[in-house]
Amino acid sequence: MTDLQKGNIMIFGSGLIGRSWAMVFASGGFRVKLYDIVKEQVTAALEDIRKQMEDLKKSGMLRGTLSVNEQMALISGSSDLKTALEGAVFIQECVPESLELKQKIFSEIDLHVNDATIISSSTSCLSPTKMFNGLKHVKNCIVAHPVNPPYYVPLVELVPHPETDVATVEKTYTLMKNIGQSPVKLMKETDGFVLNRLQYAVISEAWRLVEDEVISPRDVDIVMSEGLGMRYAFLGPLETAHLNAEGFKSYCERYGEGIKRVLGTFGPVPEFSGKVAEKIDEALWDQQNDKNGQLEARREWRNTCLSHLAKLKNEMKKN
Repeated sequence: MTDLQKGNIMIFGSGLIGRSWAMVFASGGFRVKLYDIVKEQVTAALEDIRKQMEDLKKSGMLRGTLSVNEQMALISGSSDLKTALEGAVFIQECVPESLELKQKIFSEIDLHVNDATIISSSTSCLSPTKMFNGLKHVKNCIVAHPVNPPYYVPLVELVPHPETDVATVEKTYTLMKNIGQSPVKLMKETDGFVLNRLQYAVISEAWRLVEDEVISPRDVDIVMSEGLGMRYAFLGPLETAHLNAEGFKSYCERYGEGIKRVLGTFGPVPEFSGKVAEKIDEALWDQQNDKNGQLEARREWRNTCLSHLAKLKNEMKKN
């Protein structure tokens, strides 16, 4: 048993990300305390978590070796901060992307934790420097950015504050490995971290191609889902290039000039508003009035696909 398994994992925020984190930690056998300021929100979250687990069990996609009841027994809820923090060895913050809100929360947490507790944020792009500056326990602070939904997509970006201890990074890395996630370590912070920088590059060029009437919005998505995405589900862009020639250096020698020529034709950063946004939005809706129903159905389908892909990837790693 690791030091972190001897204490509680405290989840600050009971929204979709907080619930998913709670499920991930419980699947790894960790005791979890789920906190939110409103008692009814915590109760609703616990009920939803059980329902999700039961559905996952029926579909054969429940993570871990413990049963639904055993995992639920590891998760408790609280609307009292001091109670939720009792025995906490790792805190995962999951509140909306507001710098001011997160700073306020971390300042309050900082008053109630000991020198061994790790304080982690789920932020997708806020600066660790801005969030954690001035905290007494800044050496224990780190960003652990998951991919939505973290129960199905294992990547976690670990981003340190300049004063974060190496031990904090290593302990968080080991913890994420122990619960079945796939952590990566950023050696320093950069705006947007890594996943969003790559994602935004793709979205920006997809926008420009639609704006220039090169391709339709739906066909752009097919290029990714039936082309690049199939390779990238197992290999990153660098190894893909490596295998498309006699190594990466060979790829650069063979295709470098062509790549630079094409990159030179990329347009400016889009405004992400106006007629193009309307065109893409219209193309992505089915011809039905129930938009909320469409989103819910597609998200459920996405999650099912991701769970099957995660299972396949795990099986492939064993071969």
